[in-house]
Amino acid sequence: MLTPLGRLDKYAASENVFNRQMVARSLLDTLREVCDDERDCIAVLERISRLADDSEPTVRAELMEQVPHIALFCQENRPSIPYAFSKYLLPIVVRYLADQNNQVRKTSQAALLALLEQELIERFDVETKVCPVLIELTAPDSNDDVKTEAVAIMCKMAPMVGKDITERLILPRFCEMCCDCRMFHVRKVCAANFGDICSVVGQQATEEMLLPRFFQLCSDNVWGVRKACAECFMAVSCATCQEIRRTKLSALFINLISDPSRWVRQAAFQSLGPFISTFANPSSSGQYFKEESKSLEDLSVEDKNRIRDQEVPEDVQIRPEDVSSDPSISNSSVKLENMVEDHAETSRKSPGEISVPVDSSLLCTLSSESHQEAASNENDKKPANCKSALRPEGGASSPDSALLDQELYNSFHFWRTPLPEIDLDIELEQGSGNTLSPERPEETSEVTVPGSSNITMATRKELEEMIENLEPHIDDPDVKAQVDVLSAALRASRLDAREEASDAEKRSDVQDELGVNELPNCKINHDASVPLISDAVENMDSALRYIHNDSDLSTNSSFSPDEERRSKVQDVVPQALLDQYLSMTDPSRAQTVDTEIAKHCAYSLPGVALTLGRQNWHCLRETYETLASDMQWKVRRTLAFSIHELAVILGDQLTAADLVPIFNGFLKDLDEVRIGVLKHLHDFLKLLHIDKRREYLYQLQEFLVTDNSRNWRFRAELAEQLILLLELYSPRDVYDYLRPIALNLCADKVSSVRWISYKLVSEMVKKLHMATPPTFGVDLINELVENFGRCPKWSGRQAFVFVCQTVIEDDCLPMDQFAVHLMPHLLTLANDRVPNVRVLLAKTLRQTLLEKEYFLTSAGCHQEAVEQTIVALQMDRDSDVKYFASIHPASTKISDDAMSTASSTY
Repeated sequence: MLTPLGRLDKYAASENVFNRQMVARSLLDTLREVCDDERDCIAVLERISRLADDSEPTVRAELMEQVPHIALFCQENRPSIPYAFSKYLLPIVVRYLADQNNQVRKTSQAALLALLEQELIERFDVETKVCPVLIELTAPDSNDDVKTEAVAIMCKMAPMVGKDITERLILPRFCEMCCDCRMFHVRKVCAANFGDICSVVGQQATEEMLLPRFFQLCSDNVWGVRKACAECFMAVSCATCQEIRRTKLSALFINLISDPSRWVRQAAFQSLGPFISTFANPSSSGQYFKEESKSLEDLSVEDKNRIRDQEVPEDVQIRPEDVSSDPSISNSSVKLENMVEDHAETSRKSPGEISVPVDSSLLCTLSSESHQEAASNENDKKPANCKSALRPEGGASSPDSALLDQELYNSFHFWRTPLPEIDLDIELEQGSGNTLSPERPEETSEVTVPGSSNITMATRKELEEMIENLEPHIDDPDVKAQVDVLSAALRASRLDAREEASDAEKRSDVQDELGVNELPNCKINHDASVPLISDAVENMDSALRYIHNDSDLSTNSSFSPDEERRSKVQDVVPQALLDQYLSMTDPSRAQTVDTEIAKHCAYSLPGVALTLGRQNWHCLRETYETLASDMQWKVRRTLAFSIHELAVILGDQLTAADLVPIFNGFLKDLDEVRIGVLKHLHDFLKLLHIDKRREYLYQLQEFLVTDNSRNWRFRAELAEQLILLLELYSPRDVYDYLRPIALNLCADKVSSVRWISYKLVSEMVKKLHMATPPTFGVDLINELVENFGRCPKWSGRQAFVFVCQTVIEDDCLPMDQFAVHLMPHLLTLANDRVPNVRVLLAKTLRQTLLEKEYFLTSAGCHQEAVEQTIVALQMDRDSDVKYFASIHPASTKISDDAMSTASSTY
């Protein structure tokens, strides 16, 4: 019979600890009971202040757990109890931060952060009541445990209180704590939260005040401090300028990677990829506009100016150091370049000769630093309709020139999708007299036939060594499968060697017939030199993967290790960082650093690829292929989940050449790897050319087979992806390849798979019906009627009703077409012998079909048939069927009905 305040006073004065704990738990309920009376509310808050002095730590901890909830209540009822939190509750929270009991301190810290996160503490109170206490707790003479916890609280609250308070009140003490010589725990906390502080205070304060402290922490005597620095390195890098990032932080990070402590090295390698990603900028990533979809005219004026300002002028000649930087360029290739330039010049001066116009796609520029890539990639970007430029003077044809025309043709160039044409005026604004850069003919002439044969020899040697190493473990099924694959590759490389030998003989014969002395009498321009060189590469299957740019061609195994290393040089990130990243696939790293280092490398590879840009993909290709064939399925799974993002970064050309083979390998991998490919199947396939995309139609059926038949989520994900894939394929392809899979999934043993499959089939009906002519749609409907509407199993007939319900709800068919093709077969199920089928039919007719305007307004035979069926169902012998046939549509949610036990259990 006591009042709420009376009960509070009675139990708060009890000597029993549990009674006082109960009081702390019931404070919020008591406040709710007396919230209408301001004086009673104030009285409860005063009791809280007295309860905060309780000698029992468990009571104080229980009270502190209730403070955030009480504060939120006070905020909602602010008019009746103004300033209640600031006056009564906040002093308790701040006081408990220095409590002698560890549990009380932990709960008060959690309460303070929760209050700050919910913005329940006024800014004035933060500056005058919270921060001064924290600064006092971090004083040199403070308790060690309290000091460490106070520093952690200061770091965590910095993002919540903002830049101004952090710089004025928190930053000076934080810098002092970073140099705490006595307590390494304090320095470790500072190092762990360094990135958060940097991101709050901004670039200027970071570079002026924090970076010197960060350098000290990275060279701390305690490995735990250095490890914490390595873990937050990316956040610190994001708060600095590019120059400091490149000159100072890179060298500092290299020190951490080579740290004596294995744990520091492990953390550093995990942060290496994220740190490299901080060097990214649009000018080097090549992401200004989508290739072949958005022209330069669609760019903003700012982006146009940025691209134009950063491009290399086309009349700049190649410097000697540029020539020597590529080891694969021989003296003969330089001479050929000079001849190309000379005769191209004479061809412009001779009006009587037939000149070949320069393809406008030569001037397509993806980004500022991809200019070099655009030039080097011209080898494989030329369409076959570029006419041969080797012709005798006067325009007369000869057997030699006809033979060369035939030699220059190949199917790759003929079927190659042309590059988008970009308005030349944009590229030539800065000077109308600019000429094409001579860089392209020089680079295109660097590929020679002997190099490709060396590739094959080295490949065979590597394959033989790998087979020899694996043979002792042939008992392992996985190893045996690898040996079989390698043996097949070895046989294929031997066949390639024979083909290359015959091709080389043919080429030497052609060159002898042409003769070097005939070159001065021939007219050469850039368009002619491109297919001549790339044709020599394309006739060798083993070299197909290297035709994207000239730097890729320089990575073949015939080069020395120094040349191979120089082929991976780029200028986007410091080379030492990239070299360390590429070394993460080294097997010795797994033994000396981290057994999962390859997984970390795979996880951050898309970010590194975006940073380097597609023009530097050759630096990462070998690493990516190594990771894709890693023995650990977790590494391959990581790549499978991100391959669609990498495809967006690289563009359609590099994707088709380098990612598609790896994608195909993932399709045949373990289910743990295949699920990564399957979850983003639509995202990847939409980036491929339509012909390449159609090749995967034959493989979609394989997703129905899994290692574990109980893995129903795999089939559910397949159904989800098939819904998205409908837009990528023609109606005939949908009918021929996707329809059988969809109907198979509609009969799945797991209801969750069937639910998604009903949606898939309804969308398929919609697509095929909208096609011209709609014969595929009619055929699909007839198949649904035959396989499900007349199925001997009641579950199949129920699935037919579900499909019809989905078709109606999603308007997949016009109602007049539905009434003709599906409704007669649907109504026949009113006489089904299984009540569950009739229950679902009653729901569908009453709550879905009759809601459509077509059946509400028309008074034709279709509406009459539906009404007669509903009347029959209302007199059904089953009570559930009667109920759902009689119930008003608005009284039950359709989504709830569909998932009810009566309609979905079978």
